[in-house]
Parts: sequence; structure tokens; C-alpha cells
Amino acid sequence: MSVVLEQKTIYNYNNLFSEQADKLQKTIKRVYEQSPFYRQKLDSAGIKPEEIKTVKDLGKLPFTTKSELRIGYPLGLQAVPDEEIVRIHSSSGTTGKPIVIPYTAKDVDTWSEMMARCLAMAGLTKRDRVQVTPGYGLWTAGIGFQAGVELLGAMAIPTGPGNTEKQLEMMEDLGSTVLIGTSSYGLLLAEEISRRGIKEKTNLRVGVFGSERWGDKMRARIADLIGIETFDIYGLTEIYGPGIAIDCSNHDGLHYWSDYLLFEIIDPATGEQKSPGQQGELVITTLTKEGMPLIRYRTHDITRLRLETCTCGSPFPMIDRILGRTDDMIKIKGVNIYPGQIDHVLKLSKGASSEYQIILTRSEGKDQILIKIEGQDGSDPAMVAEECRRNIKSRIGILTQIEVVGYGSLPRTERKSKRVFDLREENL
Repeated sequence: MSVVLEQKTIYNYNNLFSEQADKLQKTIKRVYEQSPFYRQKLDSAGIKPEEIKTVKDLGKLPFTTKSELRIGYPLGLQAVPDEEIVRIHSSSGTTGKPIVIPYTAKDVDTWSEMMARCLAMAGLTKRDRVQVTPGYGLWTAGIGFQAGVELLGAMAIPTGPGNTEKQLEMMEDLGSTVLIGTSSYGLLLAEEISRRGIKEKTNLRVGVFGSERWGDKMRARIADLIGIETFDIYGLTEIYGPGIAIDCSNHDGLHYWSDYLLFEIIDPATGEQKSPGQQGELVITTLTKEGMPLIRYRTHDITRLRLETCTCGSPFPMIDRILGRTDDMIKIKGVNIYPGQIDHVLKLSKGASSEYQIILTRSEGKDQILIKIEGQDGSDPAMVAEECRRNIKSRIGILTQIEVVGYGSLPRTERKSKRVFDLREENL
């Protein structure tokens, strides 16, 4: 009996990069002429716009970093006259000056189009009622999702963040079919719906979650509690906002909008470009952005360009779901660890739930790592701890202390969950 192996088609990145080259050349020429920031940047590097003809040539250009965007506060990277700016958004500024992003009318339209594509890929139609729980105001999420919902022609229910009681009331009374928010808040609401026994009173069928990295275990938990299909949406405030990539119903990577954005993968240590299929840091160049175009912006997110063409039929290429961030990387006992690796271990470990915390301390000059993991109801904590310890050793290569705590005992949040607590400086 012969076995027929599934043949996977390799995505043609040569064609993609060739198609992007024309937009790239126009973008470099435009920013050199219109952006004092980039004109100085290219001049300092001794690069003329006409030298950048291909994606490979991008390697000649310096990167753009978040610190440069902060130094340019408030509008130092604006590349069009004030009268062409119709809106601004900004980052939270929790670690310094916020990053202010100016948008032209075309930028807003482009962002709405990308967001509508994301929602359509998640199966939304004009018949859906979409509850938008992220924040509004200067933050990009709330208004970005609402614009995509409206462009798609669905009904937007802009509840904004917080007030779980009101969220559930609106969900029931208005018959919301789609929930949008952070995955942490999605889990919190799913647990509350299950606890109250009101699943049958809701019409939810899809959840679109972003703003933080989350794993398959959390996805499975939310689906198990309230029976919805979840989609992982990706974006950055600096690059429009959420909506620049999303997974399809195959849930095997994130499709990104390559007609608007050029994705590179680099070695985070050396800055060298990596080939499709190799893991590294994602670097993004905007191809059509007007208000504040960005050239080779370092995201610090770890992923890779996927080699395979997706069987969903979408012509757009994929990246892996985000493994972690270079600035979230933990180095302990000579091993580099990303939180996404812990997610993968939990997926493999029977009896482990999705929620965890990594606690780093130092005792007698030696680093110590403790991972608190929620056990599923009815699981044996000792067996869960041993399996997680064994899987972490085999998959990541380090020995860890594991503490299995009761389900629901780790904090839930309406925003992003904090998972890493590095107390080593405090233990000196």
C-alpha cells in the first residue's frame, strides 16, 4: 500500500519582491524629497534614492528605531504639510514620550481597507454584529476596528474597554456575533459567560483578538468555554495600528497585506537580512503610507516568512504567529527563552491550562526560574508539574521549578497580561 504525502506549494517570494520593487523605489524617492528625517538619514549613510531598486538593496539602508520616533516627538517624522493631516494617534508613552502618528485621508482609507480584509478573512459579513472592546481615543485599536467593521458593512457595537457587566448585557441584548479585544479579555469574558451559565443566551461565533502574543492553549480554552472560532490579528501603532496581518481559518500562520507593506526578516544581533523560512526579527517598510512613512522599522517581534502557500487560497504571504519580542527575551543559565516557547510547552502538556507566569530571581549568585502554571480542573498538580518540567527540559533545554496553581488563580485583565517578572536586580 503506497502512502501519498501532501505536497506543499512553495510561495514565490521572487515574484512578490519583484512586484514590490516599483512601490519601494517610489517610496524611497518620495520620503527623500518630503521627509527631512529620512533625507538626513540617507545622506548620513551616503545612500542616494536611485540606489535602492530591489528588496535586497534595502539591506544598504539604516534601520528606523522606536527611540528615533520618540526623539522626533511630536511630529518630527511627518512627511506631508499639516493641511494634509486629518488625524493623529499615539502610543501609550508608558516608557517615555509617546510616539505620535499623523495620518492623511489616504492613510485612514488604507488602514480601513486592511482591517476590513482582516475581518473578511475571519469570516465576517454584513450580517454580523461586532462588539469592539479595545480602547478608543489616541490608541489605535478601537477606532481602527470600528472603521474596518463599517467598511465591511457589519454593525459596530463600540463598547470600549472595561465594565464586564455592561459588556455581557450588551452582548445578550444586542445579539453580538463577534467579539474583538485582547486575548486576555477574551478569556476573562469567556470564563465569566461559562461561570454564569449564559452561553446559550449569547450569539457569539467569532473572536478576533490581538494587542498581545497568545498561544494555542488559550485559543483552545476560549473555544471550549463558549464555542467560538478565534483569530489572531497583528499590528503596531507605528505601522497604522492593528490589522496588518491575521490568520485564516487554517490557523497556521498570519497573512499580511504585501501590497501595502514590505516585510523583511533580519538577524536581531547583526542586522543581516535572512531568507524566507528563517526565523528572526520582523522589519517593516510601508509602501503607500503618506503621513509618516517608515523605512526598515524594527518591530522587535520574532517570526519568519512562511515558505508555504496557504491552502486557504489567499494570494497573500504568511508569517508565523509571533513567538516573542527581542526585548522580551529572557536569558537564564546561558539559554535564550521567549514566552512563546512556554506557550508551546503548555500546548504539549496534558492537564496544563493556558495561563502562566515566569518569575526570575537570583540566589547566591545563581539565576533561578520559577514558572507558575494553572492546572486544569481535575488534573493532578504533581503530574502536571512533572510533565511541564520534562517538556521544558526537552524543548527549551533548561531545568525549571514548576508550581501548579488552581485554575483561575492567576490574574485576569481587560488589557495585556503581564507574564514575566524579572526580580533578579532586586535580589542582588
